[in-house]
Amino acid sequence: MADRSIIKLSDHKSPEKRLKEGPQGAKPKRVLSSRNIMLYGILFVAAVYYLLPLYVMVVTSLKGMPEIRLGNIFSPPVEITFEPWVKAWSEACTGLNCDGLSRGFWNSVRITVPSMVISILIASVSGYSLANWRFKGANLFFAVLVVGAFIPYQVMIYPIVIILREVGIYGSLSGLVIVHTIFGMPILTLLFRNYFSSLPEELFKAARVDGAGFWQIYFRIMLPMSLPIFVVAMILQVTGIWNDFLFGVVFTRPESYPMTVQLNNIVNSVQGVKEYNVNMAATILTGAVPLIIYFVSGRLFVRGIAAGAVKG
Repeated sequence: MADRSIIKLSDHKSPEKRLKEGPQGAKPKRVLSSRNIMLYGILFVAAVYYLLPLYVMVVTSLKGMPEIRLGNIFSPPVEITFEPWVKAWSEACTGLNCDGLSRGFWNSVRITVPSMVISILIASVSGYSLANWRFKGANLFFAVLVVGAFIPYQVMIYPIVIILREVGIYGSLSGLVIVHTIFGMPILTLLFRNYFSSLPEELFKAARVDGAGFWQIYFRIMLPMSLPIFVVAMILQVTGIWNDFLFGVVFTRPESYPMTVQLNNIVNSVQGVKEYNVNMAATILTGAVPLIIYFVSGRLFVRGIAAGAVKG
């Protein structure tokens, strides 16, 4: 043992010897290598490609019409004005009404919030059932969901119009809420099912051994562990419902039009002077809500997508 300790002590080199031998270990990579230059160059070009239209929209919305008529769309505003934003929100004409996007904004809120909440609640329970409770006919139900998630919306428009008309809710906000809820559930159920399948099965089995039932396991075990996938579902639903134009123009009346339909009416209006600054401001206002939600919860969105893709 003494001989081994002597050998180990002799292996340790003094600091003077290490300085003479120079640096050891792997050679550090160059920051400006050809690979990094190409990678960051591609990312820079892609960022400019996507941010340039947004820049043009912002600077145009802050200019007056005399400055816009000069023709230089890339130049910053000489004199910043927020009048186009005020007009887009409360004064722009959308058909016979000249109350701007404000009415459409609150219509979109009344459509998006209940559609999102109802579809996420139903889809989370359905996904939890498919992942952990092997009921009879689960495979058939899952196959129907897969097919339903990829059916084109346009195929179902006419039958849904007839159904809503017969029920007596065609043209109302409640009818559009039902439509968005139904079309959102298949893909959300698939996401929740994959996410719950990726969680440790031992937790579910241990809860069953302790005597926990369906709802106890769902509320006490599954929900506290499912924040990322709930954020993913929320972002997908808010983005899809808020930006929807087709269902809004088909299933509602002018007084119930969502924000996107009113934006289309403002931009495509043929009466009077074409006010590009107002159009740009209205476009930014319409897209602000899903953009803000994504930036606030983007990290959880990435985590939830990655976790939901583990098992199929």
